[in-house]
Amino acid sequence: MMHMKKSTKRICSLVLIALAVVLLFILDGHKNEQGMLISILQKSAILAIVAVAMNLLNGFTGLFSLGQAGFMSIGAYVTAILMIPVASLDGVYYMNGVAPGIRSMKEAMEAGPAWLQAAYPFLALIAGGLIAAAFAALIGIPVLRLKSDYLAIATLGFSEIIRAVFSSPQMDTITNGSYGLNKVPTFPKLFGLPVLFTPFIIAAVCIALMVLLINSTYGRAFKAIREDEIAAEAMGVNLFKHKQLSFVISSFFTAISGGLLAMFMRSIEAKTFSITLTYDILLIVVIGGIGSVTGSVLSAFLVTASKEWWLRFFDQPLIIGGWEISLFRTGFRMVVFSVLLMVVVLFYRRGLMGDKEFSWDGLVRLLKKPFARRVPAGVKGGAGHE
Repeated sequence: MMHMKKSTKRICSLVLIALAVVLLFILDGHKNEQGMLISILQKSAILAIVAVAMNLLNGFTGLFSLGQAGFMSIGAYVTAILMIPVASLDGVYYMNGVAPGIRSMKEAMEAGPAWLQAAYPFLALIAGGLIAAAFAALIGIPVLRLKSDYLAIATLGFSEIIRAVFSSPQMDTITNGSYGLNKVPTFPKLFGLPVLFTPFIIAAVCIALMVLLINSTYGRAFKAIREDEIAAEAMGVNLFKHKQLSFVISSFFTAISGGLLAMFMRSIEAKTFSITLTYDILLIVVIGGIGSVTGSVLSAFLVTASKEWWLRFFDQPLIIGGWEISLFRTGFRMVVFSVLLMVVVLFYRRGLMGDKEFSWDGLVRLLKKPFARRVPAGVKGGAGHE
């Protein structure tokens, strides 16, 4: 079996990255014409972060958690509150005003040095991640002693509690209650590149950090827990410590994606982070392959593009030869999308990637497969071998 040289793989990877960068520059030059495509790609990158974070917990550690929407809401609200300019506070909190402490803190931050103001959006994202991680560490103490469906129900309950708290009237001066938050600034510039690049760079960094964790000794401990907790404990793995670590880190990156979503949408409200969002993320993970980072990233782009772009024409009336096909109407694209999901699950029962990752060798084998000559039964090695 032939394998590509490491230098060749490195060159192929650099070429692929260069092509992606060129594509983004082209899209940035045609923002008005390609607004839909840019939005789909940016949202896909944001969802790729939370999908990989969920896979870290579900696929690599074996913990079935459904609290992703709750942690995303924490990241989104913290980021939005910290990023809304002081001049816009009265227009956002028009009912009961903003908490004095929030106004004072934001005034102090805006009066800070230029370097602090430039780093402020990224500090807001990290703050949202750290607060979500703190909540995860706190609820993880009782919740992570549960297993399977019980853990899923407990984390789902936490997510719904967070959503209810954020929309409650008692939180009006902080989260603006059921009115939500608007006038959230969009993505900041990073490394002097166009704003369009920011979510992709942050997504790449977050996913790379999670991949490094998965491939570390901690990642091997996570996989040991997933395979057999009793055997892992016998090998000296501290079950609770590593479960807690996986839960906290997953929640941190999930909150980062929530903060990016707030910048992407420019306005947020509690109902955005309902149970439906968690199911959408779980769908991305399952379609991509539980235990595959590549699958989660690929699936995030495919699922988002299918739901919000490629299948849109099914919502429009179809007229052929003067006859209107009544089947094509608003909402029909979701029926088609559901059928496609069933087909994928039937033919790819472990997802598109299973538990495998992308490799250049695998891609070459896949491309050669249709052209490979069949070897007759009983003949070893095929033609050309003695």
